[in-house]
Amino acid sequence: MALSVPKAPGVAQMLKDGARMYSGLEEAVYRNITACKEFAQTMRSAYGPNGMNKMVINHIDKQFVTSDAGTIMQELDVEHPAAKLMVMGSQMQDAEVGDGTNFVVIFAGALLEAAEELLRLGITTSEIADGYEKALEKALEILPKLVCHEIEDYRDLNKVGECLKAAIMSKQYGQEDFLTELVAKACVAILPDQGTFNVDNIRVCKILGSGLSKSEVVHGMVFKRFVEGDITCVEKAKVAVFSCPIDIIQTETKGTVLIKSADELMNFSAGEENLLESQIKSLADAGIKVVVCGGKVGDMALHFLNKYNLMAVRLNSKFDLRRLSRTVNATVLPRITTPTNEELGYCDKVCVEELGGTTVVVFRNTGKDARISTIVIRGATDNFMDDIERAVDDGVNNFKCLTRDGRYLPGAGATEIELASQLAVYADTLPGLEQYAVRKFATALEVFPKALAENSGVNGTEVVNALYLAHKKSTGKNIGFNIETEKADTIDVTTTQVFDLFQAKYWGLKYAVGAATTILKVDQIIMAKRAGGPKPRQNAGSDDES
Repeated sequence: MALSVPKAPGVAQMLKDGARMYSGLEEAVYRNITACKEFAQTMRSAYGPNGMNKMVINHIDKQFVTSDAGTIMQELDVEHPAAKLMVMGSQMQDAEVGDGTNFVVIFAGALLEAAEELLRLGITTSEIADGYEKALEKALEILPKLVCHEIEDYRDLNKVGECLKAAIMSKQYGQEDFLTELVAKACVAILPDQGTFNVDNIRVCKILGSGLSKSEVVHGMVFKRFVEGDITCVEKAKVAVFSCPIDIIQTETKGTVLIKSADELMNFSAGEENLLESQIKSLADAGIKVVVCGGKVGDMALHFLNKYNLMAVRLNSKFDLRRLSRTVNATVLPRITTPTNEELGYCDKVCVEELGGTTVVVFRNTGKDARISTIVIRGATDNFMDDIERAVDDGVNNFKCLTRDGRYLPGAGATEIELASQLAVYADTLPGLEQYAVRKFATALEVFPKALAENSGVNGTEVVNALYLAHKKSTGKNIGFNIETEKADTIDVTTTQVFDLFQAKYWGLKYAVGAATTILKVDQIIMAKRAGGPKPRQNAGSDDES
């Protein structure tokens, strides 16, 4: 009989074999802080316009070359539970604002790095967490006073462009003027008079070839497809949208037809043909010029579509069908019937165009009631176009936020240094041990101008000192780091229009502090043994067969 070895008393006794448990400062807290610090350090070198690219190869061997933090974190399958909390905070920022994902990770990492020093001095995690929360409260109180720019007319292309420029510059430095113009044009064209702006209404179509300067905005939708019939261009067209194939109707159940003579055979096929022709003729009689379907177009149907001069477009994606129906203001019908006037859509021009060897079908709506805009991106490689798409996505999300709250803060590290200066003064007024945490919170904010400087090849400490010196003056709250120079130089960001979205900073601070305090309050990590697991492989031949 096997000797049963009793388990050690305590929590280990309650868990399955193979379960691991870490507790206390050394095993749990410091271990979590180290993992988060390293993760934040990785993301820090990708911050700002001069941030370095990361080459990520994901689990299905797809390669990404980008400095976009959201994409990097999405494709890096982060396993460490504490680092995962930071990623979750970053994802919340992405869902709320759509920009500033790197801000959350870098700041949370800096706060945890500062907390480690305080823990070694003997301050408890709860006191540090309380201090951070007090500092956050004060920072959110100061933030509205630092607003340096506000946009009121969302339809003014120049003013919108000024606000979006910095967000796009951080992804595509050097191309920002051209891309800002594209994004502003696309967004303003579909901004509704009432209701909210929908990000999904800005589509991106990537076509290989030529260069970025050949990219354009199309008021409508662009599909990388070819039309089914002979008609390739129609103007001022009524559009019918069907989610079913355009073909001879199949019966729901199997049936047997007994045909006794050649005449009966001829009449049988003629009946099917006549039914299909009458359906397509009724569409033509209703004034419809374009038929869009979600399935195949049969040969017989194609013959009748050409006969009645109808353009046929096939879209395999149900999401594309929905978007197109929104573009042309049509209703998607489940079967081939003649649409009513309310169900019909309208498009100014539907035509086939060729861009760099790629054939596309373009639905253009030039009127004021355009609902969807498409940005056609041209480029030499897929990776380059993917990166441009991410910059466009950031710009569109910024536009969405500015329509809700048009306030902007000074960028280039100016807001962070001003907050750090005021929080350091606030820390001196606190009586308890929280003052040390508030002071460290202020120091952690310095990580942003430092990262901007170091990624630009300038000494970070010199830049921070120069910024503090400038912010001591009463007029210095808009002074930030000048990335155009090769030395530690400062500039008034209102002259260069480097603005940061108020919403992005507000939520970024909240989520970063939330992630950092949650990680700090963890004192035990219990990793239970996973149930199940892979089954043992069996031999090909079993004992019964032998």
